[in-house]
Amino acid sequence: MWIKVTLIVLGLLGVALLSIVLINRVLLDRANAKLVAELLAERQPPSSRVFQKDDVVGLPAPVQRYLLKVIPEGRPYVETVRLHQVGEFRLGDATAPWKSLAADQHFTVSPPGFVWDARIEMAPLVQARVIDMYRDGRGLLRAKVFSTLTVAEAQGQDELNVGELMRYLAEAVWFPTAFLPGQGIEWAAIDDRSARATIGHQGIQASVLFYFDDRDQVERIHADRWYQTEDGSFELTPWTGYWSDYQIRDGLLIPIEGRVEWNRPEGDVTYWHARLHEIEYDVSAPGRSMKRNDAGSMIE
Repeated sequence: MWIKVTLIVLGLLGVALLSIVLINRVLLDRANAKLVAELLAERQPPSSRVFQKDDVVGLPAPVQRYLLKVIPEGRPYVETVRLHQVGEFRLGDATAPWKSLAADQHFTVSPPGFVWDARIEMAPLVQARVIDMYRDGRGLLRAKVFSTLTVAEAQGQDELNVGELMRYLAEAVWFPTAFLPGQGIEWAAIDDRSARATIGHQGIQASVLFYFDDRDQVERIHADRWYQTEDGSFELTPWTGYWSDYQIRDGLLIPIEGRVEWNRPEGDVTYWHARLHEIEYDVSAPGRSMKRNDAGSMIE
């Protein structure tokens, strides 16, 4: 008899726990959607500006070649971005196992900001939900398991704020009109195949080195970025990203695949590797369905 009672009690507890997880998942979905809505609400009114070849005058030579290669004349400047990426994420050192990842991300250009909402499969039936974002001069990184238990959180530290703004710079390759003059990013020449991009926002300044290949595409980015250690402190650590498989999306030539690594003293640790599965520009209605035309661009 007691075995039957125990099984009933365990079953009821399981149902209760599952209900809590499902409720918290709904609440977390709403909270994350609110973060995206707040990001988009702060963007400046859309402009009617379109790209002209003269827009690159005065920029370093490799940056000019790159922008003329990836942006067609007459292409409107990008104001907002929504994308979906699928790939792998790794926590720990280079021996740690890879975990499958799927993420949705939103960007605004004026002001610069993003929200990265990722689902990482930590183990069978165990999912971590990770928010990484930059908005209004502040960074936020938060991870929850089962949408309930917070296992990592950092927000507002100066090192984190700068690091998130660096991430914005590195990922602007997905919306390269952000690199044009008047969009908040300044360029400094290094040599014929590299240049430094610097952005200032809300009293924060971040710089990233861009390296261009013989096809005039960004193949690599590099910076010294703050790395958060297990005890919560930050160490300035070399950080490198690689971009590849350039394809046309809505007229822009952008990388579809990327990976990022920390260059630690004990060796390089690649921690993110993903491909874009969807990207949409200046979408005004959330949830609007899109499809690709024969050229691979997103169209209604």
